[in-house]
Amino acid sequence: MEHAIYLVTLVGTALVVAAAFSSLIAFRFGAPLLLLFLCIGLASGTDGLGIQFDNARIAYFAGSLALAVILFDSGFGTPLNALRQAAGPALSLATFGVLITTGLFGAAAHYLLDLTWLESFLLGAAVASTDAAAVFFLLRAGEINLRERVRSTLEVESGTNDPIAIFLTITLVEIIAAHANPETNVLVTSLFLGFLLNMGLGAVVGVLGGLAIVRLVDRLNLDHGLLPIFVLTLSLMVFAAAGAIGGSGFLAVYIAGLIAGNSDIRAVTILKRFQDGMSWLAQIIMFLILGLFATPSQFPAIMVPAVALGLFLMFIARPIAVWLCLIPFRLPRPEVAFVSWVGLRGAVSILLAITPLLGGLENGRVIFNTAFIIVLVSLVIQGWTVGPLARRLGLIVPARLGPLDKVELELPGSAHHELLAYRVAHGSPVARGERIPRWARPSLVLRDGRSMRFQDMGRLAAGDQVYIFVPDRYPRLLDKLFASRAVVDPEDADFFGAFAVDPARSAAELEAAYTPGLTEAEQKLTVGALVTARLGGHAEYADRVLLGPIELIVRDVDDKGKITGLGLSFEPTAPVARVPVFLSAGEIGDRVSAFIRNWRKPTETQLAEVQADEKLASEPKEEKATTKS
Repeated sequence: MEHAIYLVTLVGTALVVAAAFSSLIAFRFGAPLLLLFLCIGLASGTDGLGIQFDNARIAYFAGSLALAVILFDSGFGTPLNALRQAAGPALSLATFGVLITTGLFGAAAHYLLDLTWLESFLLGAAVASTDAAAVFFLLRAGEINLRERVRSTLEVESGTNDPIAIFLTITLVEIIAAHANPETNVLVTSLFLGFLLNMGLGAVVGVLGGLAIVRLVDRLNLDHGLLPIFVLTLSLMVFAAAGAIGGSGFLAVYIAGLIAGNSDIRAVTILKRFQDGMSWLAQIIMFLILGLFATPSQFPAIMVPAVALGLFLMFIARPIAVWLCLIPFRLPRPEVAFVSWVGLRGAVSILLAITPLLGGLENGRVIFNTAFIIVLVSLVIQGWTVGPLARRLGLIVPARLGPLDKVELELPGSAHHELLAYRVAHGSPVARGERIPRWARPSLVLRDGRSMRFQDMGRLAAGDQVYIFVPDRYPRLLDKLFASRAVVDPEDADFFGAFAVDPARSAAELEAAYTPGLTEAEQKLTVGALVTARLGGHAEYADRVLLGPIELIVRDVDDKGKITGLGLSFEPTAPVARVPVFLSAGEIGDRVSAFIRNWRKPTETQLAEVQADEKLASEPKEEKATTKS
C-alpha cells in the first residue's frame, strides 16, 4: 500500500511537471497550451504509457472543481469597465449563441452520426460553449494586442457561456436517461422554466456569496498566508451551495469572483497571485485527467464524421450564431468575423461529454469520443491561426506602453493603500524629467546599491528603483510615467498619424483648415467630442475616423473613456481584408433602403414616360404640327 502511494504520487507529479514544462513550448512557438496538455494526457493513457484511468465519476468531479476554480479566477480578473463595454454582445453570445449553435450542430450531427435527435442536440450542447482557458491564454499570454472591444467581448463570453451549456447538457442527459420522449412544446417549456430557475438561483447565490467573501475578508484579521486559501475555500462553498439548491454553481462562482475582484477587498495583490497559480494548476489537472480518460484507439471508427462536424461547427454553426447574435450591435464586419473564429472548444466540452457516460446512455462513448475529436480539430486549426487572422483583419493595434518593471507590495494592516516598486526604464517620462503627481508619495530610492530619500536624490535616472506609497485603484498614469517608449514595428510607424491634434480644440478649426465637410452642429463641438460622436459615443485606443481628406486617430483615452490624445493623418488607412458576410443591422438597413430606392426608380421613370405620352396625345393637332415643323 505504501509503495502504491509513492508510485501514484511520483507519476502524478511527473505529469504535472511535464505539463508545466510544455508551457515553455507554447509561449515560445504560440502553440495552444490546452492542446499540449491533452496530448500529454493521451500519451500517458491506455494507448500510450499504459496508465489505466476509466473512472468517469472521478474525472467529472475533479474537472468540475477545477472549472469552478478557473471561473472564480476569471471573474476576479474581469474589470467592470470591460464588462460594461462588452456586456451586450458577450451575454447575447453566451445565451442565444449557445442555443443557436446547439440547434444547428445538433441537426448536422443527426445526419452524420447514428444518433437520435435528443442525443444529437446533447452533443451540440456539449460543444456549444467556448473554452475560457484557451481564449484567455491565446489573447493574454499569446501577446496578441487586440482592440479592447473585441478582447473584452471574447473574454466575457468565454467566462459566462459555460453555465448555459452545462444546464442544457445535464437536462438533456436526464431526459434521455429517463427514456422520455416529450413533445417539442413540452420540451421547450421545460427547458425554459428550468433555465430560469437554474440561472436565477445561481445568480442570487453568486451575488450573496461575493458580498459575503468581501465582508469576511475585511472583517477577519487572517494571516496573509491563510487568506488566499480562505477565499478559495469560500468560492468553492458558493459553488457547492448554489448546486445543492438546484442553481448553477458555475454561474454563482463566476459572479462571486466578479463581485470580489471589483470591490475594495483587502490584500488584493496576494489574492491575485495565489489565484493565478491555482488557476494554472486547475487547468493542468483538468486537462491531464481528461486526456488520460480518453481512448485514442476508439477514434478511427468515428474520425471522418467527427472531423466533418468539427469543420461544420467552425465554418457554419458558430459563424451563423455569432452573426445573428451580433446583428443589433453594429460591430464592424472584421470584428464579427474574428469573434466567430475565436470560438475555441476545450476542456469544458470534453468535461460535458462525460455526462452521457455518467447517465448510462447507450451512445455515451460515441458522444464523448466525437466531442474529444472536435476539440482537437478546433485547437489545431483555430488555435494556430488566431494571431495571423487578427493581423489579416486589421485588429492588431500597437502597444500603449513599452517594457514596465513594477512590483505591487501589500502593506500589513492597510486595506486601501499599496506600495509600488518601479524600476526607471531608459527613455521613460520620469527619466526625461517628468514630475511624479502629488497624490503619489515616493518614499525611497535605490541607486547603485545605496538607499536614499526621494527628496535627496534629485532627478531620477535609468536603473533607479523607486518605492511609491499610493492609494489602491491608482490611475494608470504611474505606469505611463515609468514605462519605456513602446516599440513600434516599421509597418506601424505612421499608425497614429504624423501630426498631433489637441482634443480640446474647436472642430471649426478643422473645417477651416481642411474642409472635411462638417455640419454646423459638428463645428460647435470640440475635436475630441466630434470623434467620440462619430464613433457612436464610445472611443477606444487606436480608433480611426475618416473626415474628408484627413483621418483622425485616437492615440489615448483616460480611465473614463475620454479622448486625451489624437493624431492626424493625410494617408488613407491601410486596406483591411474585406469580409463578404456578417452584415450588421445598420448595413442590412442601408442595403434594403438602397434596394427599395433602386426598385422604385425604374417604376417612377416608366410612370413619367406614360404621363408624358398621355400629355402628348392630349395636345391639339395644330400644336403637334407646329412642333413637328
